[in-house]
Amino acid sequence: MNPLFSWAALAGKLAAAISLLAVAPLAWAQPGFPERPVKLVVPYAAGGPTDTFARALAESWGRQAGTTIIVENRTGAGTLVGTETVAKATPDGYTLLLTTVAHAVNPSIHATLPYRTIEDFAPVGLAAKAPLVLVVNKSLPAQTLPEFLAYLKAHPGKVNYGSAGIGSAPHLGAELVNYLAGTRAMHVPYRGSAPAMADVIGGHLEFMIDSAPTGLAQVHAGTVRLLATSMKERLPQTPDTPAIAEAIPGYEAYTWNAVFAPAGTPPTIIQKLTSTLQAALQDDALKRRAYDMGLVLETEPSPAALASFLDSELKKWSQVAKAANMTAN
Repeated sequence: MNPLFSWAALAGKLAAAISLLAVAPLAWAQPGFPERPVKLVVPYAAGGPTDTFARALAESWGRQAGTTIIVENRTGAGTLVGTETVAKATPDGYTLLLTTVAHAVNPSIHATLPYRTIEDFAPVGLAAKAPLVLVVNKSLPAQTLPEFLAYLKAHPGKVNYGSAGIGSAPHLGAELVNYLAGTRAMHVPYRGSAPAMADVIGGHLEFMIDSAPTGLAQVHAGTVRLLATSMKERLPQTPDTPAIAEAIPGYEAYTWNAVFAPAGTPPTIIQKLTSTLQAALQDDALKRRAYDMGLVLETEPSPAALASFLDSELKKWSQVAKAANMTAN
């Protein structure tokens, strides 16, 4: 056998193999992902707004990913139980977390956490933002947002508002009003939004900043009065209602839904998850359901954008929590 011919043939085969690796790294690194159902952990009870969106998202996302995405509710300790579950899961892309603004405020209101908020998670993408609405008891004399703020300033420490609990989005939204407007409304925490809203309707509380779907449902039922919404711009669902930012410059509060994987999940899997998530968020069926839920879907989710967003949220709510002496312990 001619040794020169053998070496040349071997070199040609090696070059061909290297070229195949270069053009198909994803196939070589993680063949076939996902090959089984993916679990989407929601650290909230079934039936709530986060769970409702999670199930709608899972349906569209599963079609794009070519698998079944199963929503698993893991409640307890104000989202800590479910979040810890994902932090300690195998980093293979088959266990994901769908969380909210609670993920950004928990480090500021808990003395210790059973996970590290940044280091133990790999960002996949921000999926949606969920606006809040400011509603008041119908007997409250304030008929407009400016009148409401004037009423708060005229009655420091004497106006009560309800929330779904310490560190919940309704709590944060109201404390941001106090923080930016210099008011002193008093917080009354409840175990969920429903009993808090019931006391606003019954006149035991003066106001609440609630999630848009549940708050607007009560507005349409005629049980409370809508004064404002919480996003920087007015909501398309309520174009005649002012944003709080129109009276309090810089105000913007909302909860959000973001997807994280356990730290150490291979980048190729994160890439697949993000690309299929983006495709799901473009699904017309999901868009219609999100609109009905009062949600604003993200158009281009990415790990880098979510990491930057989480950093800004951590800083923002840390300042508000400190000013309000907010603690869950």
